Order: sequence, then C-alpha cells, then structure tokens
Amino acid sequence: MSLTSAATLATLERTGPRRITDLAAVEGVTQPAMTALVRVMEESGLVERRGDASDKRVTLVCLTEAGASYVRTRRQAGVQAFERLIGELTGDEVEALVAALPALRHLEELESQDREGPKR
Repeated sequence: MSLTSAATLATLERTGPRRITDLAAVEGVTQPAMTALVRVMEESGLVERRGDASDKRVTLVCLTEAGASYVRTRRQAGVQAFERLIGELTGDEVEALVAALPALRHLEELESQDREGPKR
C-alpha cells in the first residue's frame, strides 16, 4: 500500500468521513489522483462512498471496518517497532526522550491541525 493510501486511511480514521476534495487537499494530491486512489481502496474494501445526509449533492468517503482494522494493525506494528528500538537505548537516552515528550506532543498537534486543513 502506498504512503498516500495509508495516510488517507489514517485521516479518515482520525477525522471521519470526508469529501474527496478535502482528502486531496489534506494529503497534498490532486483531486483526480485522490479519486483514483479512493476507487482502488474502495475495490479493496477499505473505504466506501456514502451520500451526505445534510447535502444530497455531496458524496463522502467513509472508512469500512476492514479499513479501520488495517489502520489499527499498522499503528500497532509501529508501536511495537518503537518499543523494540527504545528497549535498545541507554538510560540517559530514554530520559532525553521522556524530556522531549511535551515538544513532540506539540509537534503532533501542529501537524494534525495542518493536515486537517480548514474546517467546514
């Protein structure tokens, strides 16, 4: 799976259903590229398209249970990789990481705000 596909699934998991145009903007790709990507993920059973109850002209891309499971599995694999690597650090290095956690959390908040783009 491409990084853009994985990132799109994670965005849907984090933010809920989105328009293709919104997903394209958040992921930094063109709308035609996102449309093609959504088609492939839809054929794989990872996402589905649904109408927007508040605007019948709009179609939203929604994560399926298979897509949510993929995101959870991928995230858990990342956690396990970091656990293994952190286990190889010295005590001083672990302390330095702990001291850096507030700054890392702030970076995560900034990145999340940047990726979500303008609110509708």
